Amino acid sequence: MALAPRNRRRWPTWFGVFTGLVILAAGGWWYFQNGGNKQPPLNTIEVSRGDIQQLVSATGVLEPSNYVDVGAQVSGQLETIHVRVGQTVSQGDLLAEIDPTVYVAKVDATRAQLKNQRAQLDDRKAQLRLAEIQFQRQTNLFQEEATTRESLQTAEASLASAKAQLAMLEAQIEQTSSTLRAEEANLGYARIYAPMDGTVVSIEARQGQTLNATQQAPVLMRIADLATMRVRAQVSEADVGKLEPGMRVYFTTLGDAERKVYGELLYIEPTPEVTNNVVLYNALFDANNDDGKLLPNMTAQVFFIQSEALDVLRVPVSSVQRGRVQVLTQAGQVEWRDIVAGVSNRVHTEVVSGVKEGEKVVLVSRDPRSGSSNTSNFRGMLR
Repeated sequence: MALAPRNRRRWPTWFGVFTGLVILAAGGWWYFQNGGNKQPPLNTIEVSRGDIQQLVSATGVLEPSNYVDVGAQVSGQLETIHVRVGQTVSQGDLLAEIDPTVYVAKVDATRAQLKNQRAQLDDRKAQLRLAEIQFQRQTNLFQEEATTRESLQTAEASLASAKAQLAMLEAQIEQTSSTLRAEEANLGYARIYAPMDGTVVSIEARQGQTLNATQQAPVLMRIADLATMRVRAQVSEADVGKLEPGMRVYFTTLGDAERKVYGELLYIEPTPEVTNNVVLYNALFDANNDDGKLLPNMTAQVFFIQSEALDVLRVPVSSVQRGRVQVLTQAGQVEWRDIVAGVSNRVHTEVVSGVKEGEKVVLVSRDPRSGSSNTSNFRGMLR
């Protein structure tokens, strides 16, 4: 009679264990059926067409390719400035005027002096003619023994003196004429004209200012041809060896980063600029500016094109491993493909052959701690 209660107490214990095992098995089955045994999704990208450029970058400054600093050749007070900054001018347009009072007076005085000398010249010519007549008379009389040799010699000396005085006066007239031309030129310099077609990009002088052109011509303004701009790019000594005259180059500006302006490298200045122990070389090229949007002193982000491939098949650099890529097939399997690579930069690699446009390649990320790639998750699939 005592055994029956002990058997009743053991039955619930075994039932609980059995129920737990059933629940655990059901949970495991649900886990594997709902992705517990699946690999994480692969990071892929389609093979596409596009451009690839291998570039050398630099920072540059825009400046006019052709400009003239307009100066004053004579001293005086700057009386009038006829232009403003930003104004377009043509060659020969009047830019400014210097007070011409002093130069007008000098021209008038020299002209008067020249007029006086020319009147003296007429008198010297008459005296020469008289000396010639007297000499001829004394010669005839001497031949007829009607005069003395002394009188003949006096007439001869008077003739020679008249000729010398005439020659001296003619030289003085030539000198005065030269002085007059210089004075008239200085008077002309009081009116300053544009030496070329262009735009007034700066004005250094002010109306009413007194200019002193004795030792150095003062600069009044700068006129530049803004139809063609020159870019002065500073290239590091590590990259300057990669550049060659004639190579294609483009740049963008801070105000319009989407617009690429192209040109060709003209030359590299051999003398570097050293700033904070950094050696930089100036590489120069021209760019068309017909629309006038490029202005002096703009900052340019410059890219020299070492090599390029246009409208080619390309894949990300991170998908290429030793000339091979991993392609995700339509069946969802991953397979290795050997490729022939072309131009490459930091972002893309050209694929000459090995994959087709639209196929998906696997992007490989590296573990920065071990250097291993994320392909270990599907190595079993490759076997």
